[in-house]
Amino acid sequence: GSPVSAEERRLRDKKHLDDITAARLPPLHHSPAKLLPIEESIAIQIQQKEAYEEMQAKLAAQKLAERLNIKMVRFEPEGEASMQYREVRDED
Repeated sequence: GSPVSAEERRLRDKKHLDDITAARLPPLHHSPAKLLPIEESIAIQIQQKEAYEEMQAKLAAQKLAERLNIKMVRFEPEGEASMQYREVRDED
């Protein structure tokens, strides 16, 4: 037979696949995988582990507070007076 270019072959295979099935691959939402140096990979894993542990600690504290019926309120030792003092006002 006559040689078929790669583009023609790809189009023919795509049409053949269209004839066989209506299934489609989901769109790629993320960039394809890439190779990282081992040092960068370790740094990312450590960062993710710390973020995960921090989130777990917050969740545990929240569950404990709910179980003990403790209400967490914002604590401002200087109070409202210091905020009024810090407001910038034009004195014309």
